[in-house]
Amino acid sequence: MAEGIKVIKELLKSDFELEMIFSEVDMFFTAKDKLEIISPEILKKISNLSTPQTALALFKIPQHTISADLDFAVALDGIRDPGNLGTIIRLCDWFGVSHLICSQDTVDCYNPKVVQATMGSIARVNIIYTDLKTFIEKSNLPVYGAFMNGENIYKKSFSPKGIVVLGNEANGISSAIERLISQKISIPQFGENQKTESLNVATATAILLSEFKRNS
Repeated sequence: MAEGIKVIKELLKSDFELEMIFSEVDMFFTAKDKLEIISPEILKKISNLSTPQTALALFKIPQHTISADLDFAVALDGIRDPGNLGTIIRLCDWFGVSHLICSQDTVDCYNPKVVQATMGSIARVNIIYTDLKTFIEKSNLPVYGAFMNGENIYKKSFSPKGIVVLGNEANGISSAIERLISQKISIPQFGENQKTESLNVATATAILLSEFKRNS
């Protein structure tokens, strides 16, 4: 389920297969045969948003596979917040990361809140749910994990190839995955008080991807 004109138009330009659009206005000219005009009252009843955004569309969930020549990916270990996942998907799109590998206990990327937060980027990133431990064990790529006590990212050079693992909002990377990390990395804290416990996981993803792209 996608809500809002911008998100729907982004998905219409992608390979996602449209089922139906329900809209207050007749503006989706490329999907006339699957468009139903409805009243604002009806849209409010079927929307997940407290303030519906003009239109709602249903798309078939695509089936993604891991590319055989995968050389760089972001991996998520137990991310639970839909807003965080949606932002991370958008960041992958921004930084040109084609594969996002999610543990099976990561929040569903087709949760309407996640789709909304991606602003259409969900159509341009291959998102795969799998046993993360098995995926990493089978990979020959270096595995970087984000930790509070890792090596300072601003003093490190990165390979253009690798897997960057980020962990659960409350507990970080699980012990099972931690044992598979080849290089622990950290974003240093510069504030004088040093009282902030940690960064939001989506914020950390943005900083890490920026450094990887700048250095690789």
